[in-house]
Amino acid sequence: MIPLPFPVSDANASQGGKGLGDLPEWDLTDLYTAPDAPELKRDLDWLEQACLSFAEDYEGKLGELDAEGFLNCVKRNERIQSVSGRIMSYAGLRYYQLTTDGQRAKFMSDMQDRLTNFTTPLVFFTLELNRLPDDFLDGLFGANADLARYKPVFDRIRAMKPYQLSDELEKFLHDLGVVGDAWEKLFDETIAGLTFMVDGEELNIEGTLNLLTEQDRSQREAAARELAAVFSENIRTFARVHNTQAKEKEVIDRWRGMPTAQTGRHLSNHVEPEVVEALRNAVVAAYPKLSHRYYELKRKWLGLDRMQVWDRNAPLPSEETRTIGWTEARETVMNAYDAFDPRMAEIAKPFFDKGWIDAGVKPGKAPGAFAHPTVTDVHPYVMLNYLGKPRDVMTLAHELGHGVHQVLAAGQGEMLSSTPLTLAETASVFGEMLTFRRLLDNAADDKERKTLLAGKVEDMINTVVRQIAFYDFECKLHEARRGGELTPDDINALWMSVQAESLGPAFDFMEGYETFWAYIPHFIHSPFYVYAYAFGDGLVNALYAVYRDQPEGFQEKYFDMLKAGGSKHHKELLAPFGLDASDPAFWDKGLSMISGMIDELEAMED
Repeated sequence: MIPLPFPVSDANASQGGKGLGDLPEWDLTDLYTAPDAPELKRDLDWLEQACLSFAEDYEGKLGELDAEGFLNCVKRNERIQSVSGRIMSYAGLRYYQLTTDGQRAKFMSDMQDRLTNFTTPLVFFTLELNRLPDDFLDGLFGANADLARYKPVFDRIRAMKPYQLSDELEKFLHDLGVVGDAWEKLFDETIAGLTFMVDGEELNIEGTLNLLTEQDRSQREAAARELAAVFSENIRTFARVHNTQAKEKEVIDRWRGMPTAQTGRHLSNHVEPEVVEALRNAVVAAYPKLSHRYYELKRKWLGLDRMQVWDRNAPLPSEETRTIGWTEARETVMNAYDAFDPRMAEIAKPFFDKGWIDAGVKPGKAPGAFAHPTVTDVHPYVMLNYLGKPRDVMTLAHELGHGVHQVLAAGQGEMLSSTPLTLAETASVFGEMLTFRRLLDNAADDKERKTLLAGKVEDMINTVVRQIAFYDFECKLHEARRGGELTPDDINALWMSVQAESLGPAFDFMEGYETFWAYIPHFIHSPFYVYAYAFGDGLVNALYAVYRDQPEGFQEKYFDMLKAGGSKHHKELLAPFGLDASDPAFWDKGLSMISGMIDELEAMED
């Protein structure tokens, strides 16, 4: 299943589309013209044969290849990845446009099944590669510069060497993968099919979450209570999905000998566990000066004795309720990108003009937002659920940043373009920061400046504090699941154990809030994904500080970083900026930017 990085802002879209202008829809014909397109059949036939011939030519023979032969092997593997990626991108994107359509769901399942069967003969490749001696591979890399370019890919593959199972077991797990995917689809279809009745109106989950950002407090409360009621009605299904996914992961991790549930994510992110631990500890230590302090300010602004969970994303009393049309949103983001570097706006332009964005909220459409890179010889696609909130504009800036990054990294080719999650959030969060700073610079008065600052602080708290709380919840969930089946009440208790700590003493928690873990897609699609948001925000805050203090030549270094894709480790990518994520002080630098904004908000109270 294609990876879908859903947005961190979880209350940023609503039902309908009035007054927004002409919202774009995807044109997927750059992938395939239809599910029965002859080009799709051609690619499926080619892929089946290509996988068989690859295995026939190379299984048991990798250690006999010279540098030129190994390069040819790598390029054939890359071509297989490209064709299979195109097929699954088409099937996945088409499905997420309308997850409640049985034919689209069947088509995606059928494609997954066929590709799983086709690619089973390829399982040998990474297993056999990991059995080759280091000096043999080093000799090949030294003999051919074109092959040496792929060394980072092999380094990541060989990082899995200690956790590799027998060839037979690896093939078994490969075939079994479609079963795990079925639980993800059950989650997606359940979420997309939920309906919520608020003030006599039937809404989907996006429309209901959107009400949590309304000015009218009674409307926010009604939405929160209806979310809790519907989640509670479906809680056994969500608990079953979480139990099954966590147990499957525990079994596989145990057989592989992985020391923690998080190890696999750290390996795929190409990041050291101690770096993630330093990030997590820095954020948790900063809760009092970040979220606790900000929400105490917000409590006063809202004139409340106590905050409730439906007040977390409430607009400020002074904030004007305004719908931002699509044209204005486009111009806001494009102007910010252009002011940073015209090349950035030029890369972003086709997304709007060529059907690379699907923006509207529609029944059955997947919730949230994402940018999917497809394959390097096509282009990315961006999905939004856009309804004209200020946060929707920031989500557009965020996902468009992903898109620009993916376009720039495509030059690395299929195997090197994919960026580890920890760095994949860099361009997206930087795009948000550029848009925010442009809006702040153009603020008409202190009132508008305060509104903008508060909105940005909230987004950063959602990106950093909330996501680290999510990460702690997942750590507790997977650890607890190792001890046995978890009841819905067990999972509810784990959720609540991190909420008060992260949000702070200003909050009370309504009955039913304990079920709000149920709708977070990251927990199911990509366990432990969430810390990548905090990593990206901290990294971007540090980067932006460099840009602000030393603007000379920054754009070239920034573009070079994005073009590198997954070809370099985070240490190499950050070194030109004088930054090092393995230094604990690095995270304090990023967090201090958020703290500084709260300082400014506090000063406005005097």
